[in-house]
Amino acid sequence: MKKTVCIFILFLVLASVSSVFTQTRIGISGTVDWETKQINASVLLDLASAGIRLPSGRTQGESLLSSSFLSLVRPSILNLQVDSSSTIADLIGRGEYSLQDVEALALGASNIPPALSPDMLNMSSSHTISLSGLSSSLLRHSYPTPVPRTLNPISAAGYTGIIIIAESSLPVHGMRSTAKAVPCLFPKIWDSEMNLIYERSMLASRNTGAVHYASQQNIFADNPTGLSPELRAVVGDRPLRIFATGVFGINPTDLIIDRNDALLIISTEENRRLLTEGKVAFILDEAVLRYSF
Repeated sequence: MKKTVCIFILFLVLASVSSVFTQTRIGISGTVDWETKQINASVLLDLASAGIRLPSGRTQGESLLSSSFLSLVRPSILNLQVDSSSTIADLIGRGEYSLQDVEALALGASNIPPALSPDMLNMSSSHTISLSGLSSSLLRHSYPTPVPRTLNPISAAGYTGIIIIAESSLPVHGMRSTAKAVPCLFPKIWDSEMNLIYERSMLASRNTGAVHYASQQNIFADNPTGLSPELRAVVGDRPLRIFATGVFGINPTDLIIDRNDALLIISTEENRRLLTEGKVAFILDEAVLRYSF
């Protein structure tokens, strides 16, 4: 039933877009970039198909680009993966999010003023939507869930962050197959005994993302830490580096780490705090960190 509702929502959206733009040739292209947490989109308008002549019609073209952006970008927002089992469309189908929230996110995009193509036949506008605000709006808990502890803590150094490396294909828990981990807004971390180590309700602040995604090159920078400036800003200079041992979930968004590595995190208050503060980075294959639409 949930899937049916989501498909119906997407059908209505796509139907409305196609009906509006049957005569006027206007379209959108762009990328979802999980490393920068941004949707970058460009809307292109064929001026002749809209009956627009320059220079008098420039204002009309700019207005059409602006009014069309919301309908065109909406399907890409609805398709965003929230966790291993849900997209934004799924949340709307369950009443946990609304189309009004989607519109507010799109309308909050930063924009570059429309520009004409060199041949003066097309006009385009560029837009950037931050996914950080989306993560914040989906964190509804008032108090964080405590990070799990262990009855038998081990001696562990104090770290400034946590890096989990999972750029290659890994075993899928419960299946005889492998898969590459893929990004989502709220991935989970499990240990090899399938104890839940980390999930979104453990975050202490709504203004903190659950994880930061980065490609492998960010852990081989030419400096004493080996980390890129962007990654250092998240995990500091002395992060705990862990290799994931598997993936889990309907979609392989959740990472599994060895129990001994998990104990290094949960054995001390200092290291448990790294989870509540979102000082966690996943190193994934660059191919999965961004996709086009």
